[in-house]
Amino acid sequence: MEDNHKILTRDCEAIRIPSGETFILKAGTQVMITQALGGSYTVGTDFGLARITEANGDALGLPVGGASVPAPEPASDERVDEKAVWAQLKTCYDPEIPVNIVDLGLVYDCVVEQPEAQPAKVLVKMTLTAPGCGMGPTIAAEARAKIESVPGVGEASVDLVWDPPWNQAMISEAGKMKLGLI
Repeated sequence: MEDNHKILTRDCEAIRIPSGETFILKAGTQVMITQALGGSYTVGTDFGLARITEANGDALGLPVGGASVPAPEPASDERVDEKAVWAQLKTCYDPEIPVNIVDLGLVYDCVVEQPEAQPAKVLVKMTLTAPGCGMGPTIAAEARAKIESVPGVGEASVDLVWDPPWNQAMISEAGKMKLGLI
């Protein structure tokens, strides 16, 4: 992104980082985009960091649409491929860390339950880098919505868990490289 400084063209909903509180950023507010990954934008403001969803990208003067990975079409028997679920989870990012939640080691479990001729139910257990992070419900809701966009998924549940506690050793090699840890 060449010019990360933007002036909001209209009022838009944002989420305060790290509290997770929803508020309105007013038209004319100057922001600096610090991260644009997975269909959302982390912006620096005079009030601190905030997250703006892709749906509000037009307020930043940016095109709207299509950050999720298109899920592969399900096989003719309409079975959901767990790999498609993992691909969608890799489009979810912590707003302060430029690594997806899978490579951060935040996703502990992903189970696809699909009785014959029924939509799938996907159950995910994930954690956060810190138990007090107010962004947890926002990240979990984003993960759930992206999972539910996978063809054949009828329902998704994303539960935040704290056991085992997250630590940096859980970050994948790719994530460590992105963060300069190796």
